[in-house]
Amino acid sequence: MPTVGVEFAKVSYTLPSGHSLLRDVSLRLEAGTTTAVLGRSGSGKTTLLRMVNGLVMPTSGEVLVQGRATGAYDAVTLRRAIGYVIQETGLFPHRTVEQNAGLALELAGRSRGEIAARAAEVLGLTGLDFAELRGRYPWQLSGGQRQRVGVARALAMDPAVLLMDEPFGALDPLTRAEMQTMLRGLLERVGKTVLLVTHDLDEALYLADRVVFLEAGAVVADLPAGEVLRSDNPHVKNYVNAVHRAVSV
Repeated sequence: MPTVGVEFAKVSYTLPSGHSLLRDVSLRLEAGTTTAVLGRSGSGKTTLLRMVNGLVMPTSGEVLVQGRATGAYDAVTLRRAIGYVIQETGLFPHRTVEQNAGLALELAGRSRGEIAARAAEVLGLTGLDFAELRGRYPWQLSGGQRQRVGVARALAMDPAVLLMDEPFGALDPLTRAEMQTMLRGLLERVGKTVLLVTHDLDEALYLADRVVFLEAGAVVADLPAGEVLRSDNPHVKNYVNAVHRAVSV
């Protein structure tokens, strides 16, 4: 197995207007680790994430997944090797929990029995009771349950890489904390290469091995999570101070 799960090699992305969303980004995400990307809105976080599964292709440089450039993959093969979790889950409202969790397997032509077995397994990993919830529809679930189904669906094909774009941003603080606890335990068990985009510094420090800060499309800091709060990097200090301001009552 490659030691590098995902690599960005001098990656830039420039719009036809000439505006640069990413500028000369070079990062190596070690296999089996979690990397969080922080930065203000418009800094290029989601564009960087979407390059991993080929939804955005760099205008210069290369993105490599397990040692192979994304442009060299068949798009379907690439995306089946990558799980993707978004903020609003993207569950299909007309499909049950079981059908949503097993969608990728269904599209891959797996048998009904195999789909049910794997759906039960991945839903269990996220803390959901398959027997109780398998026949429910998304509107019959809480926000936290829907997000758990979204995580389960992303894991169904046993991808090597997991992309998470503000996965818990729409949840209330207590549910969000529960989801973070669930996810940290899950990631310790499944050993995926994870790229997590978030605005939440505390979430990044709790979940990630490493934290990357983007500013105007460029990497301005790349630190082990344990060093972020004591970093002297001005970009990091500004972010930490903005999040951890003292509140006067």
